[in-house]
Amino acid sequence: MVSSAYKHGPFIIYNLFPLLIDSVSQWESRLDHIAQMGFNWIYINPFHQTGFSGSLYSVKDYYEFDQRIRGCMSSKAAESVIRAFNKSAEERGIRVMADLVINHTAIDCVLIDSHPQWYEYDQKGKIKNPCAKDGDRVVAVWGDLAEINNLNSSDRDNLWNYWHNLVYFFIDMGFSGFRCDAAYQVPSELWKYLIQQAKQKDDRFLFFGETLGCSPKQTMEVVASGFDVIFNSSKYWDFKETWCLKQYKQTNPLVPSVSFPESHDTQRLAKDLNCNWDRVKLRCLFAAIFSAGFMIPIGFEYGFQKKLHVVKTSPQDWEYHGVDLSGFIARCNQIKKDYYLFKFDSDIHQIEIEYSDVVVFVKSASDTADKALVIINDTRHYQEYYNSDLFGSVLKGCSKIADISPDYPMESIPNNFHYNLRPYQIKILYGT
Repeated sequence: MVSSAYKHGPFIIYNLFPLLIDSVSQWESRLDHIAQMGFNWIYINPFHQTGFSGSLYSVKDYYEFDQRIRGCMSSKAAESVIRAFNKSAEERGIRVMADLVINHTAIDCVLIDSHPQWYEYDQKGKIKNPCAKDGDRVVAVWGDLAEINNLNSSDRDNLWNYWHNLVYFFIDMGFSGFRCDAAYQVPSELWKYLIQQAKQKDDRFLFFGETLGCSPKQTMEVVASGFDVIFNSSKYWDFKETWCLKQYKQTNPLVPSVSFPESHDTQRLAKDLNCNWDRVKLRCLFAAIFSAGFMIPIGFEYGFQKKLHVVKTSPQDWEYHGVDLSGFIARCNQIKKDYYLFKFDSDIHQIEIEYSDVVVFVKSASDTADKALVIINDTRHYQEYYNSDLFGSVLKGCSKIADISPDYPMESIPNNFHYNLRPYQIKILYGT
């Protein structure tokens, strides 16, 4: 079944990383800036009270707020501010999603004493720590975390009811969706239950499944669990290997996905690309048009270079580089809103070009004649693209064709098309 979430797209998401802001009372001061760039969703990482490690993803108490985030306020006062923030965002046409972390808690979580049967234990009777594996080899163990036994707990009904009440707590605070951390590590049966319960309370509430690092099988299991949206791995595509489009074609008929040039889990793109701003803009525009969703974390628009850290980041890490890509991002987001093909995960067909190092693909819809020819020069040299019968080949069937590129748009498009792309430039020709 095709996801009904497409009717809510496009998903243009700004990640407001809470440790980089002074406190929850300062969140609202960012809203006008976020709205001016054209974002219609805000994603906020966990703001619960953390365990001894201080990691946002190591939750000690789901109903208390981390002191770094609530500042001098009580949790009750912070909750009121969050409610007001969500309402102010909605008034600007922005919906807000929270991070839902239910595959593990902090190793010193309050639930361990009150509900020890909710956890996984090893053969020695010790609570299990989550780990990362490479095949059968354990490569990392997170000692600050405790694994939840969501599937086989002897007290599963009460455990699931706890998660159900937590979901309702977030909805009552005015949130419109969840980004579900490591969705593939939570049983499908639990997701189906929580998604059903949430939509009974608010049928517009959306679940965004984090699927990075999943196998294809795990990704499809997440999709089958009822998630409205997933995250794709296009950030890591070099435009040459075939894996990215294969993954995309597997999921795009079923569920929309979100692309991003960087996230709170990755290195900053400006750092990776040695502050090559043309190339940063290329990866930004590509992410914006590749799929139904587009996300950047706070600071991307200012060329931040210090990686966000779930423990150590603080307001003192705000950076000043004299860079502002806000206007360019706004143009990318406007293209996403204005043109049909960029509102969902439409079909992509890559075209091999032998005479040049450009990457060329065509996006097309199954229900309209819309087509988009995307030409990418991800090199430091000028690259040519030509097509002697543009209207009769890749854009066949289109009666109106326009250059909608955010930079250097052409006023008219000839059928005998010949263009020399600048280094790190994307050209978008849109036909209807």
